[in-house]
Amino acid sequence: MGQIHHFDHGWITPTVSYVLSVLGSMLGLTCAVRFRTAGGRGERIWWLVLASLSIGGTAIWSMHFVAMMGFSVVGTPIRYDVGLTVASAVIAVLAVGVGLTIALLGTGAKNLRIVIGGVIAGLGVAAMHYTGMAAMKLNGEVSYAMTQVGLSIGIAVVAAAVALWLAVTVRRPIVIFAAALVMGIAVNGMHFTGMTAMSVEAHPTTDQLPGATASGMLVPIGLAVVFGIIGLAYALMSAPTEEDRAAAAYLAQRREEAAARIPQQAGPGTTLNGGGLGSGAWTYRDRSSR
Repeated sequence: MGQIHHFDHGWITPTVSYVLSVLGSMLGLTCAVRFRTAGGRGERIWWLVLASLSIGGTAIWSMHFVAMMGFSVVGTPIRYDVGLTVASAVIAVLAVGVGLTIALLGTGAKNLRIVIGGVIAGLGVAAMHYTGMAAMKLNGEVSYAMTQVGLSIGIAVVAAAVALWLAVTVRRPIVIFAAALVMGIAVNGMHFTGMTAMSVEAHPTTDQLPGATASGMLVPIGLAVVFGIIGLAYALMSAPTEEDRAAAAYLAQRREEAAARIPQQAGPGTTLNGGGLGSGAWTYRDRSSR
């Protein structure tokens, strides 16, 4: 059996992967809050897409990729199939998107929607993980212990259901932050549980492995994640919040009330006399009565 290292760069990769999962969870849950307070259908779909990208793309898939940077097997290099790697990212985003759609837009009891959405999203996250592992090429045979595989899938389903429940219920920033910390633990727990299920029987050879190295994909993926996070943060900061809408509605109401107190138009034989300017009162005087 080949010797497997999950932390080839020490605690750098698990720390960065945890930070990414927490950051993506915070952005995703905040987008879910904006979804619940959005007015039009188009705006709600926009926030749903952003929440799916935040949780599925940043919190889950990016965490998986960074954690794999610290994975190595003694006696064999590791390469990655770019097509399958991209497919794993798409699976993560779509699975989370479907789960959020069911939980936030579906009909029926809320808890039932959360369970159904959690099962679908959790199975999708597990599919993302093992698709990403299938993209890995090395000189040897890979096998999995079914007990740990089943446990990782169970963790993914439970974590997804909890994430959907949080997306439907949380609102306050401090609660969102605490929830993101918990979600980060769950996402990383699912990943490393799945990784412990893996064993490799290395077959040393001089043949060149097809595919890209993890470091070779780091720059384009890293840039995509960084610009994605900046874009999500900008969208959240520039979009009006529920408090902004309430303030705008209040000001509009005050303007309407003020306009209603001003006389529409005086008649042809009438002059407007502001005799009580200090108190804001207005009186009319008809010239014909002089």
